Amino acid sequence: MIEVEAKFIADHSKVRRRLKELGGELVKPLRQMTRQNADIPGRAGDGSWVRVRDEGDGVITMSYKCVEKRTLSGTSEICLQVDSFENAVAFLKECGITTRNIQQTRRESWKLDGAEVDLDEWPWVPPFVEIEASDEQTVLSVARKLGLDVTDAIFGSVEPVYQHYYDVTEDEVNDWKEIIFSPVPDWLEKKRKKP
Repeated sequence: MIEVEAKFIADHSKVRRRLKELGGELVKPLRQMTRQNADIPGRAGDGSWVRVRDEGDGVITMSYKCVEKRTLSGTSEICLQVDSFENAVAFLKECGITTRNIQQTRRESWKLDGAEVDLDEWPWVPPFVEIEASDEQTVLSVARKLGLDVTDAIFGSVEPVYQHYYDVTEDEVNDWKEIIFSPVPDWLEKKRKKP
């Protein structure tokens, strides 16, 4: 299944206010989520991985993801619900799928005009908004309604957001063992891009 989504660095309070003005529906309030990412044997470098995610609301998902190209519809995802974060991670390990890193995020989820609008917080970078819908036109239309500049859109997974603020490669971000809510590590602070 193709994901049609875009990310925008944006002030959450302004986007939230605009969502309310436009009649957006708050689907899930702000919650903390935890992800365990894993590499697929024999697939290194092809943009694919497996993720187990605690959605922070009692739901646990396991997903296959593949970034084929960094465009509005360049990512594939197959997602299923599982009953235990720990069992899903253990299952992957028993299948020979090596876990790579653990990530914490916070997310507030809205619906507007058939699109999912997520207000995301990741450690060490400013907040951003992710808009996902069944087609590109809906994503772009909702972005414009929210006052987001579509020429500033970021596509694919989260690595380009970190690359926007730090002098790091996509592979470096993928290799970080932990992306958790804590002060920016010294080794990363040294790579911060100057404004």
